[in-house]
Amino acid sequence: MNGSGKSDCRVVPMKQPNKAGRPTEEAAEGRRRTEGNSPQRNASRTQCRIDAPSALERVRQVARRDKKVRFTALLHHLYDVSRLRVAFFALKKDAAPGVDGETWRHYEQTLETNLQALSERLKRGAYRARPVRRAYIPKADGRQRPLGVPVLEDKIVQRATVDVLNAIYETDFLGFSYGFRPSRSQHHALDALYVGLLTKKVNWVLDVDIRAFFDTIDHGWLIRFLEHRLADRRVVRLIQKWLAAGVLEDGKRIRSEVGTVQGGSISPLLANTYLHYVFDLWVQRWRTRRACGDVVVVRFADDFVVGFQHRFEAERFLIELRERFARFGLELHPEKTRLIRFGRFARQYRPGSGTAPGTFNFLGFTHISGESRRGRLQVERRTIAQRFRTKLAEVKGELRRRMHLPVPVQGAWLRSVVWGYYQYYGVPHNAKALQRFRKEVARLWQRSLSRRSHKGYVTWERMKRYVDKWLPVARIYHPYPEARFGVMTQGRSPVR
Repeated sequence: MNGSGKSDCRVVPMKQPNKAGRPTEEAAEGRRRTEGNSPQRNASRTQCRIDAPSALERVRQVARRDKKVRFTALLHHLYDVSRLRVAFFALKKDAAPGVDGETWRHYEQTLETNLQALSERLKRGAYRARPVRRAYIPKADGRQRPLGVPVLEDKIVQRATVDVLNAIYETDFLGFSYGFRPSRSQHHALDALYVGLLTKKVNWVLDVDIRAFFDTIDHGWLIRFLEHRLADRRVVRLIQKWLAAGVLEDGKRIRSEVGTVQGGSISPLLANTYLHYVFDLWVQRWRTRRACGDVVVVRFADDFVVGFQHRFEAERFLIELRERFARFGLELHPEKTRLIRFGRFARQYRPGSGTAPGTFNFLGFTHISGESRRGRLQVERRTIAQRFRTKLAEVKGELRRRMHLPVPVQGAWLRSVVWGYYQYYGVPHNAKALQRFRKEVARLWQRSLSRRSHKGYVTWERMKRYVDKWLPVARIYHPYPEARFGVMTQGRSPVR
């Protein structure tokens, strides 16, 4: 279904908190229209010129205006050659090829011919999804995370599909959902959680882990959820093709009625859609109708934290959450799902009483219920110890491979590694972990340089010159969450 609407020159309004009267920790930052999502312009070159909204903007307007409308004509947005071209250039140039061996650079040599042929196959229904190639990457706990590598053309079509469906689902998704959404990141979720723990009456935290979430998504339920908004059967069948394509591992093609392979552009959107109907809408109703005290929710993909004012409500919520997930084929991990005391009143209880404040991990940080010099609650965030050790192990292995490269080449690479580490983990109260990381990287570099020859031991005086030149000094890159989140929500009244 296509809508129509008038355009103007106003800035797109900020998305507000998903529940009227709820705290600002669930408000979202203002989101401008994503560049490159549409081949047509959304904004005028001059302020005085009024132009018609783009095709996707019209879809977005209709989706925002009517939450129950089902879109019957979307496929023509997908096979538009200009949209496929934007999707192609949004892919990583050096990404690993799929089962067909096609690379980005080879495909680019005859790009227009290839995109035109792909568009024609989509238009007449001749497009076929290929199985994904299984690959594994190490996890922080030492296990292997299975990933799927789609073929290049599947990546292109999936990317274009996500751009189109985002115009619909970004108007539906709630404010406490942060994972893999436009203009949202892990640090926005971390800010929301930090502000919620400080400003609301949170005394208990439920740290939830879903067992093998991406491997247990039920295809039948997923399609039913998608059909709440998608009445275009051609687009639904396209998604079903990707779900049914299966995985190619050790020369064998494996198909399943559950699960979506991580690695494709479409997987995060499908996961968010599944949890939107299974968890987000349900928890929104639960805290509105069932809860007596404050309830704070922050979700990033399948990783989420729920804060409660009262313990009895947290325990009741956990029981009902298990029942809710079981209905849709999901299961909470019995060992990683924990209810812990955490919050402003946690330190009032004596150690040994069984109610001492605990810690929990979320998005790479261990959250600690601390206390400021004035005796106020202070949420301290430290790099998870296992993540710290895993990153150093990666640096050590890579230094071994780069051992005989010139020092400036090694230094330039290490500078990018350390700088990237600071960019993510450089939050307030984590300065000591940053300094320690720089020190450990310098130690590993010295050992690597000293092993290049029998007489090549590098003294610390010499090493210090390399460190001062190439390794950035530890610094905090992120402001206090209250300041950044306050700017995002200043002067806005909550909606939804």
